[in-house]
Amino acid sequence: MNTAFDSREAEVAELLVGAVDLHCHSGPAAMPRILDHHEALMDAAAAGFRALLFKDHFYLGVSHAVILEKLFPETGVRLFSGIALNNASGGINPHAVNHAANIGAKIVWLPTLSAANHIAQTEGAAKNFPKTAKRMLPPIPLSALDANGEITDDTKLVLDLVAEADMILAGGHLPAPELIQVFEEAGRRGVKRMLVNHPTYVVGCTDDDMRELVRLGAYLEHSICMFIEGKALEFTPQDLARYIEIAGPERTVLSSDLGLQGSPRPIEGFRQIVALLLDLQIPKDDIRKMIGDNAAWLLNLG
Repeated sequence: MNTAFDSREAEVAELLVGAVDLHCHSGPAAMPRILDHHEALMDAAAAGFRALLFKDHFYLGVSHAVILEKLFPETGVRLFSGIALNNASGGINPHAVNHAANIGAKIVWLPTLSAANHIAQTEGAAKNFPKTAKRMLPPIPLSALDANGEITDDTKLVLDLVAEADMILAGGHLPAPELIQVFEEAGRRGVKRMLVNHPTYVVGCTDDDMRELVRLGAYLEHSICMFIEGKALEFTPQDLARYIEIAGPERTVLSSDLGLQGSPRPIEGFRQIVALLLDLQIPKDDIRKMIGDNAAWLLNLG
């Protein structure tokens, strides 16, 4: 019997109680997924998670979250979703954001796979980004800026709607300079909860960019899938330690970004990242902040 292994496993399990995943890619989805929303919920419940947020690049997942939470109240897991402002939602579409806010969306992602920045990198940094099972129409590149480099009126209205509903504004796959410009404007317009998705993947943040985004009040969300074994592995444990140091544990969020083929299920990803953080000798209180407390604040869970 390996008592050291059992002890570490128990340590990880204890830290996962109360965790929150803001970036769960369960299905149904246009991209093949290894689990559905119900299975993701049951995995989260078994691990004692506090909340789970479903992300899809093509549809608003609030209805799925509301119905599943109602059907399985005994799990005690809160379920949420939001809208990604890609072509399928009409792009940076205030009407879609207004509707999402009115039915309880918790997050608005600025363009992800429809972002001009993402499309420009499909043969580069985004080369291994998951593909849809069936052919989709060619994407129309999206930006929050007009031809003069100014924030568009539709983007400003979206920011106002996010502020009014006190939702999370997530950066999606906009490039770092554009994101800084948008988040500066968001702060001026009263947006309180800002999140930078995987700043070092596709978004292209330098260390100084990350510091500037934190200064603007944003949290930096690093995708667990990019630090553990699997198809999405991009970075080393030492990279993660450095990214945490740049923002501080109080401004770092670790979310799974899992559900894709060729990688572990979301909760297994959390187990592996917590073990990695313990190996890096990150204090347990800091681990709890990064895998739960900070995300809970962004969701306004109290």
